Amino acid sequence: MKKFIQTLKNIWSIEELRSKIITTLLLVAVYRVGAHIVLPGIDPNKIDISRARQGALGLIDTFAGGAFSMASIFALGIMPYISASIFMQLMTILVPRMQKIQKEGESGRKKINQWTRYLTVAVTLVQGGAYVAYLKQANAEALIPSYSGVFFLSTVIILTAGTLFVMWLGEKITDKGLGNGTSIIIMVGILARLPQSFMQELDAQSSKGGLGLLGFLIELAVLIAIIMGLIVLVQGVRRIPIQYAKQIVGNKQFGGARQFLPLKVNGAGVMPIIFAQAIMFLPTLFSYTSFESGQGLAKIFGDPKNAVYMIIYAVVVIGFTFLYTALIFNPKQIADDLKRNNGFIPGIKPGQPTADYIGTVMDKITLPGAVLLALVGILPGFAQRVGITQGFASFFGGTSLLIMVGVVLDTLQQIETQLLMRQYEGLMKSGRVQGRQTSPVSL
Repeated sequence: MKKFIQTLKNIWSIEELRSKIITTLLLVAVYRVGAHIVLPGIDPNKIDISRARQGALGLIDTFAGGAFSMASIFALGIMPYISASIFMQLMTILVPRMQKIQKEGESGRKKINQWTRYLTVAVTLVQGGAYVAYLKQANAEALIPSYSGVFFLSTVIILTAGTLFVMWLGEKITDKGLGNGTSIIIMVGILARLPQSFMQELDAQSSKGGLGLLGFLIELAVLIAIIMGLIVLVQGVRRIPIQYAKQIVGNKQFGGARQFLPLKVNGAGVMPIIFAQAIMFLPTLFSYTSFESGQGLAKIFGDPKNAVYMIIYAVVVIGFTFLYTALIFNPKQIADDLKRNNGFIPGIKPGQPTADYIGTVMDKITLPGAVLLALVGILPGFAQRVGITQGFASFFGGTSLLIMVGVVLDTLQQIETQLLMRQYEGLMKSGRVQGRQTSPVSL
C-alpha cells in the first residue's frame, strides 16, 4: 500500500503527466455531460429506454454510454468515425494508390485522416436518418407534435454535429491527454453502464436470499478470472529470435546484437468481434419487414444466448480473425526489412524462406488466438444462460471487456513510460506493462 501511494505521488509530481491526466478527465467529463442532453423535439420523460438496450441495439447503446437509448445529441457516439476509420484502413491495404499515400509519411497520414473525417460526415448522415426512423417507431409517444415539421432535418444535423464534436474530443485527448482518445471515449461509455448493471445484478441475486448473494460473489470471482485470462490473451506474444550481422565502420562495430520479433497471439485485436457482430446484426433487420420466414431468423440472430447464434458467431469470429490478420500482417515485408538491415533468423535463409517461416509461425499462433477470441465473444451468451442479467453479462466478455482491458493496459503503459523516463520506479515490481500500441482503428 505504501508503494502504491508513493507511485501516485510520483505520477502527480510530473507536471506533464499531471497536465495530461487533468486534460483527459475534463474532456471526458464534457463528453459525459453531453450524453445526457436530449435531442430537441423529444420529451425525455416518455422515452422507452428498455427497448434500445435489448439485442444488437444494446451493444450500440453500450458503446454510446447510454446516449443511444436516451435520445441524446451524442446518440451515435464515436461509432460513425470508427466505421469510417475501418473502411479507410481496409482501403489502404487493398488499394495500391492508398498504400502509396500512406507511405508518404506525415503528409500522407494527414490526407488520409482528412478523408476519414469527410467519410465520417457521410456515414453519420445516413445513420442519423436511420436513427430518426427508429425514434419515430420506438418512441412515437415521446415526440413533441409541435416540433414534428422540422424534426427529421434538425435531428440529423444535430446528430452529425454531435458525432463530429465527439470525434474532436477524441483527437484532443490523443494530442494533449493520456492515451488514445477514441478508445478512451468508448471505454468511458462502456464503464458508464457498469454501476447500473452491477446494482441490477445485485438486486436480482439478493431477491434469492443467501444463496443468491453467494452466487453473486462467485460471479465476481469468475469475472476477475476472465479479466486475468483476457490480459494474457491481449499481451501474449511468440518471440522469434533475430540476429543482426556485425559491421565494422572505422574503429566502431555496429550490429551483432540479438533481438526478438514479437508476434502477437491476438494480432487482430477486437476487430474480428466487431466485424462478426456487424454480420450477425444483418439478419435481425428481418424483424422490421413483413416476411414471415425471416421473423424466426431474426429471432435467432437477435438472441445472444441462443445456441445456434453462439455457434455461428464463434465460426464467424474465427474466420474474420484469420482474414484480418492476413490483411494487416505481411511476412514478405518483414522479411525484406530484416534483409535490408542485415538481420536474419538463425537457421533460416534470408528472403522468401524467412517470409515463409514467419507466415507459418503466425498461422500456428493465430489458430489458438482465434479460438480464444471466439470464446471471449460468446461468453456473455453463456453468462445469460446461467441466469445473469443481460446488462451485467455483457461485461463477461465480448467487445466491451476486450476494449476495456486493452485501453487500460495501453494507458498504464504510457504512464509507466513517463515514470521510467524520469528515473522513477515503474508500476510493477517485475516486468513491464505491455500495451497494445493502439490506433483509432484497432481500438
